[in-house]
Amino acid sequence: MVGSCGASSYTPNVAVADIVFVGGDLHTMNEAAPRATALAVRGNTIVAVGGDELIRQYIGANTRVVRLAGRTLTPGLTDAHCHLYGLGKSLERVNLRGVPSPVAAAQKALESAGSLGEGEWVTGRGWDQNIWPDKKFPHRSVLDALFPKRPVALRRVDGHAVWVNSAALAIVGIDDTTVDPEGGKILRDEEGHATGVLVDVAMDRVQAKLGKPSIEAIRRRILKAAQVATSLGLTAVHEMGISPEVVGVYRALADEGRLPLRVYGMIDGDIDIALELGKRVPEQDRDGSEYFVVRGIKLYADGALGSRGAALLEEYSDDPGNRGNWISSAKDLRAAALSVAAAGWQLSVHAIGDAANRAVLDAYQAATEANPKADLRFRVEHAQVLSEEDLPRFAALRVIASMQPTHATSDMPWAEARVGAKRISGAYAWRKILDSGAHLVAGSDFPVEEVSPLLGLYSAVTRQDAQGQPSGGWLPEERLSLDEAIAIFTKEAAYASFVEDKRGVLEVGYVADLTIFDRVLTADKGLLATEIHMTLVGGEVRFEDE
Repeated sequence: MVGSCGASSYTPNVAVADIVFVGGDLHTMNEAAPRATALAVRGNTIVAVGGDELIRQYIGANTRVVRLAGRTLTPGLTDAHCHLYGLGKSLERVNLRGVPSPVAAAQKALESAGSLGEGEWVTGRGWDQNIWPDKKFPHRSVLDALFPKRPVALRRVDGHAVWVNSAALAIVGIDDTTVDPEGGKILRDEEGHATGVLVDVAMDRVQAKLGKPSIEAIRRRILKAAQVATSLGLTAVHEMGISPEVVGVYRALADEGRLPLRVYGMIDGDIDIALELGKRVPEQDRDGSEYFVVRGIKLYADGALGSRGAALLEEYSDDPGNRGNWISSAKDLRAAALSVAAAGWQLSVHAIGDAANRAVLDAYQAATEANPKADLRFRVEHAQVLSEEDLPRFAALRVIASMQPTHATSDMPWAEARVGAKRISGAYAWRKILDSGAHLVAGSDFPVEEVSPLLGLYSAVTRQDAQGQPSGGWLPEERLSLDEAIAIFTKEAAYASFVEDKRGVLEVGYVADLTIFDRVLTADKGLLATEIHMTLVGGEVRFEDE
């Protein structure tokens, strides 16, 4: 229930609040006072946290009073690894998530083609061969049957492979004789013919033909995606890998006051960009209230496990002879780390396989030793498969493990088949990372996964799918407590973006970014039924479920 109290409850020697919350279950993330029932906000700042009696002092004639009736309130949830602009794009193309077969995917693509102009590419994303009956990659012949002339490009759910038809292959100049590019693969059938599936760097030719979007399209997509994000309780995102054009649009939207949530941007980079950034000073969010900041750069060490592109120390258990793809060399990773560290930039590197993770940690060690007093906060994005000897290095090198809980529950049906029983013990190992003393931060990688952070909380505390399987959780020793799960979406996310002294905790003086749920949070399947009641960013209500 939402309502207002009269002026009679106002204590004159206390400045009134703009909005107060009372009667709730507050997870403060403040170790000195981890729970509270009420909170007061003035402007964009938290001015009081505690019991209901304390907070009533801040109620004036114009104060809005939100009676939580036991509902949970936390610091604003942050997705620390996502693609907000990518979500905006996905909202405007064919969604193939969950399609049961290649034929079903092609048919769904065909249904969308009628709205396109002549010659326009049909694009989509979300297919996953691991959920298909034969678990095999698709063939271009399935698309050719429905699209004999119009080019089609359908990206795999993880974004590390694209399935195209013969018309598209002809346009981009790929045939049976085309050599695999370094860092990529052109999949071929038993007769040596290109199947139409292009992995990692091999996708670049398709992307080049699709062209660049207009500035207006970028604006439209960002705003659509931001609206979805705030409706699901997110107050901030770490935008992983954006182009100069997208950076410019984000900056303009922030300057216009049109961004409804905070965006911590990572430049989509390579070794050349990393060396160039070494000559510049990064931006900083000194008071934690900026809506757009570019502080880091995102690189890729390898591909993805689902498409067998993750770089492994030993060959894939289900694909003998294959150890995955290297997108950046160990030499380039080291040079990039040294360059950006000297200038004060944060480096985030995508690393899935144990070989890739080791190479990234080696590069980070070199940068740390060269800058022993610097507060680098370098990040490994995903850190999915780790060798036993590399696990302690995160804490020793003060490296942040940026992991995505829903990746584990999405991948668990097939992940062990990829790496075998021994290596799986170091995969998706959140508990091991946390217990080692390292910083662990969480995200979703949307639109690879669903946007809702409640799904991430559920995966983190149960390691089960939506049906509650497997019983007890997959590799249950890696489960987190509810407060630990909330922390990696709030307090730790603030640390990962250098604003832990202003955000991520319900404490006086901190920025009033808040997420309010429609019930008490519990570490069980109840999280899947939970919805967002309100989302506040800087003290402003950005979403409210009436």
